Amino acid sequence: MNDVLITAARVLTGPGGEHVEDGAVLVQAGTITAAGPRTAVEAAAPDGIARHDFGDATALPGLIDCHVHLAFDGSDDPVTALQDSDDAALLEGMAERARRLLGSGVTTVRDLGDRNGLALRLRDAIAEGTLPGPRILSAATPVTAPGGHCWFFGGEVEGADAIRDLVRRNIDAGADVIKVMATGGGHTRGGPAVWQSQFTADELRLVVEEAGRAGLPVAVHAHGTAGIEAAVAAGVSTIEHCTWMAEGGGFDLREDLVDGIKAAGIHVCTATSPNWRGFAERVGHERAEELFASMRWMAKLGVPMIAGTDAGVTRAVFDKFVNSLEFYEYLGFPPAKIVDMATGDAALALGVGGEVGRLAAGYRADVLVVDGNPLVELDALRRVRFVLADGRVFGAER
Repeated sequence: MNDVLITAARVLTGPGGEHVEDGAVLVQAGTITAAGPRTAVEAAAPDGIARHDFGDATALPGLIDCHVHLAFDGSDDPVTALQDSDDAALLEGMAERARRLLGSGVTTVRDLGDRNGLALRLRDAIAEGTLPGPRILSAATPVTAPGGHCWFFGGEVEGADAIRDLVRRNIDAGADVIKVMATGGGHTRGGPAVWQSQFTADELRLVVEEAGRAGLPVAVHAHGTAGIEAAVAAGVSTIEHCTWMAEGGGFDLREDLVDGIKAAGIHVCTATSPNWRGFAERVGHERAEELFASMRWMAKLGVPMIAGTDAGVTRAVFDKFVNSLEFYEYLGFPPAKIVDMATGDAALALGVGGEVGRLAAGYRADVLVVDGNPLVELDALRRVRFVLADGRVFGAER
């Protein structure tokens, strides 16, 4: 790990755009020991510490992508690519994709489904410093129905005993979160329709209870409104996608369920692809706007939202997180709120809010430095100058 002193024109020190001008961050033994005005932080720094002075730049917490699939390669057919790869080749590809995430300023990811626990192995190699990459929170094998969404990851179960057994196996393997496919989805040929439920509320509640015994959160993939209703009733931690789809392809927006989401403290991760503009071109702008309007509706009603890319699925690459963040700008979110969604808000939602997501004493040293001011223009997040992940400098200063 690197002991470093970082100075920049702006240092983001809290939510809502809170920052100091002419600031600094002091990192020692992988932990932030001071962050604030440059003169005060410099006074706390030991003599001879390595310095990185960035001038008109912004230091902020490393970004958090709340929804990725490292086992997918983002190609036109990621499922076939997965099935054609043995575990050794797949793990090698996952490591390269993790490296791309880190290079773009993402220092924490939540991986929501892989094969044979490979993301757990990669997580541990990165944590040990053997490989470069972001901190990984892994769901290991996602829970799905026989022939259900993403069955090819190996998590097909039916009935209470089988559900409990898979959750326990994931816990024993070291999973950080439990993932359940509550409805159908894309990328599963011959599987249920995206709006179609795969589990009842009681079955989801069983998952929540079993995971809760181990202190683990539960993330539920739910496109259909019926699946969203079951997830809310079960008391899950996050709902992924949350597109409010009804049988036949329409939308069924229910304010009572939004009230339930807010009351339960559930966060929604829309998992918007970096290629969301291309999605609108493919399905038609009218259809896309219907979907986008449902996201805007949730935000207006105060649903807590966090940012993810679904990186790995078709055309969702691993180094374009800012493209996905620009979706929220399109919805009308101010840049400061979007930065929070990708840092502190995300950390709290994923259960690591006391460790990452802020530049403050006692937090892990995940620091991103970019040219310009992302509180004014999100595009600044593309101009990466420096990445520090868990106290380790990644790549050369740019």
